[in-house]
Amino acid sequence: MKEYVLASEALKIIKSEDRVFIHGGAATPHHLLQKMVERADELYDVELISISQQGEIYFTNPKYKQNFYLNSLFVSANVREAINDGRGDYIPVFLSEIPNLFRKNILPLNVALIQVSPPDKHGFCSLGVSVDTAVAAVKNAKHVIAQVNPRMPRTHGDSMIHVKNLNTMVYFEEELPEIVSKDTSDIYKRIGNFCASLVEDGATLQTGIGSIPDAVLASLIHHKELGMHTEMFSDGIIPLIEKGIITNQHKRKHRGKTVSSFMLGSRKLYDFVDDNPSIAMLGIDYTNDTAVIRANPKVTAINSAIEVDITGQVCSDSIGTYHYSGVGGQLDFVRGASLSEGGKPIIALPSTTKKNISRIVSMLKPGAGVVTTRAHAHYIVTEYGIAYLYGKNMRQRAKALIEIAHPNHREELERAAFERFKSYEFERTFY
Repeated sequence: MKEYVLASEALKIIKSEDRVFIHGGAATPHHLLQKMVERADELYDVELISISQQGEIYFTNPKYKQNFYLNSLFVSANVREAINDGRGDYIPVFLSEIPNLFRKNILPLNVALIQVSPPDKHGFCSLGVSVDTAVAAVKNAKHVIAQVNPRMPRTHGDSMIHVKNLNTMVYFEEELPEIVSKDTSDIYKRIGNFCASLVEDGATLQTGIGSIPDAVLASLIHHKELGMHTEMFSDGIIPLIEKGIITNQHKRKHRGKTVSSFMLGSRKLYDFVDDNPSIAMLGIDYTNDTAVIRANPKVTAINSAIEVDITGQVCSDSIGTYHYSGVGGQLDFVRGASLSEGGKPIIALPSTTKKNISRIVSMLKPGAGVVTTRAHAHYIVTEYGIAYLYGKNMRQRAKALIEIAHPNHREELERAAFERFKSYEFERTFY
């Protein structure tokens, strides 16, 4: 069995101007990152590649701007300031296509920093809570450094990596980052109920993490024989599995198994998936492949947005020019669901921001990124109802979306719709 070394020794392989992959999500290898930052004075222009990371990230400190440069594949809260201040940048890309960036040497990797479970008696470690892009990074990086953490659960699927494929192993135990679900407000509960009303028995679900997915999952307690094929797995799925609501018996891909690519939640979630053969953790290029998604029946994909304009354009990755998140897998699943037999792609969002600004808008903010085009949009849900856009013309879409906007903003939206479409449907006494 390969011997362990100190992180400070292992990380000497990183050189200036190298491109380094960082394992993301709850698998962010914080011990390795901390020791890498301690070498900052020896390095310059090290490019860091990663999807969203969790926990405190030290390399984004402005004092390291000459040493490390983040090229992010999905903007998480802890790197948002650095990217918008010019100490990093964002690569717009579908999650399903990220592995090809490594395989095709579009983004060749010098080093990969990952976090795994301890090896079993056969020498296999597990990528645990984050298989997604990491499995492709491990296979394509010139040098792989693994933080071996006994707190990392062993998951089944594509997550297994033999120690012979790890160049260096560093043993360090630390807790994985956790996100604990909070009680949802009445607004989110209403959105959850509307979304749940669209979910049919026997449907295959895709959800994410946050108040809306939590509210949707909590509203499914009376459903039957659901399946789960998702890019992300959170705590809200556990009770549905335990109560026999999620059975996966109607899926055509991986029947009987809950499929995901990464997970983020509480320690309860990480313990639930540990050595659980009913959970299949697979590469993101597979889970998010439209051909794979559409093969399952009644795929109901529930995603969120920052704002939606009155024609159905969905902005999900930026607030104007301010990078907020990323393209992610939204369109992978929107398209896959729309092509699935009986499928339903859903975009759900509160009607207003916390500052009572309408999120149903006449026009997207200048610089806003369209993640889901108006041609892809089917169902838009707010706490005021469901707008079904598929097959509707521009005026009909505007009317449907205004009806689910917050009442305080409908008059302004109707005025904008009248000026744009010159339609009597939007004409009021103020014209």
